[in-house]
Amino acid sequence: MKIAVPTSGKTLESQVDNRFGRASGFVVFNTEDGTFVYADNSQNLNAAQGAGTQASQNVAGTGAGVVIAPSYGPNAFRVLNSVGIKTFISAPGTVKENIDNYIAGNLSETDAANVEGHW
Repeated sequence: MKIAVPTSGKTLESQVDNRFGRASGFVVFNTEDGTFVYADNSQNLNAAQGAGTQASQNVAGTGAGVVIAPSYGPNAFRVLNSVGIKTFISAPGTVKENIDNYIAGNLSETDAANVEGHW
C-alpha cells in the first residue's frame, strides 16, 4: 500500500506540512518495499482556488490508498473519498513518525472535512 503525506521537504525526515492543498509536495511511501518518492505539488502553492481538489487528484495519481495530513477541506476530502483514498489525521512530527504511527494503528481516520474551504 502507498501512503501520501504532505510536506515541504522531500524525505521521510521532513516535517509534515500543516496544509494539504498548498503543500509543496507529498512523500509517498510504499509499505510493501519500504521505498518512497516525492510527488511535486508546487503548482498549487499560490492557487487562487481549487488547490485541495488538484492536490487530491495529484495524490490519486500516485496510487496512494491512504493520506495522512493535519487537515482536509471539503473539496479535498470529497475527491479523496470519491476515489477510495482513506484519510487520517497526522500528529506533529516527521513524515516517518506519522507513517510509523499509522502502521501501529495510532492515528485516527476521519470521515469528514475538518476545516472549511479556503483557509
